Amino acid sequence: MSGVIVTNPPKAEQKDVEALAAFGVATVSEAMGRTGLLGPGIRPIQQGVRMAGTAVTVLSWPGDNLMIHAAVEQCGEGDVLVVTTTSPSTDGMFGELFATALQRRGVRGLVINAGIRDTQELREMDFPAWSRAVCAQGTVKATGGSVNVPVAIDGQVIRPGDVILADDDGVVVVPREHARAAAEASAAREAKEARSRAAFVDGELGLDRYGLRETLKKLGVEYRTYEEYAEYPGESR
Repeated sequence: MSGVIVTNPPKAEQKDVEALAAFGVATVSEAMGRTGLLGPGIRPIQQGVRMAGTAVTVLSWPGDNLMIHAAVEQCGEGDVLVVTTTSPSTDGMFGELFATALQRRGVRGLVINAGIRDTQELREMDFPAWSRAVCAQGTVKATGGSVNVPVAIDGQVIRPGDVILADDDGVVVVPREHARAAAEASAAREAKEARSRAAFVDGELGLDRYGLRETLKKLGVEYRTYEEYAEYPGESR
């Protein structure tokens, strides 16, 4: 497997990354039309941490972390390292030594579609990570790959410079050219949710606030007393 290392790719504006950092993964995905989410198999190794940054991507051979070493040189302040492999792998491709080098360069965290190890040390370092697996199995450094090329994880294409957001709920990717619009849409959605939250505190029901009683009616869902249901237990009378 040959490859390429792309230098100085375009990135989302830092001010837009910081604006997106104020919102959770679920809010941003919903604001973008329920898009951008990586699957539930990519999970955090810590809890209570939210991360936002621009992607530096790595495409590696399974069980081989050579290209992660190459990627460290391409990483800088505000980046997030995103690693995937050419075929499924759970080997522990990343650990505390990599995190030390990346933290020194201002990297905000890791998303890896493979295995990770040294998780206790990473938590103690406050280096956040989201991974497909936790595995102590080591790797080799023997096969070429690519850095800063488009990669795909769980059907989502991630390009270098795209915005990566991650929290306890998972990971979402925001295309770099849509970062500002996504931040604005997320702010609008959060303001709308704040109004709904206040209404629920006051006792309003979602059935009424969202007009769902009419939806139930259109779907043929009936209200019955317990006595009526006991007499006619079928779905309809």
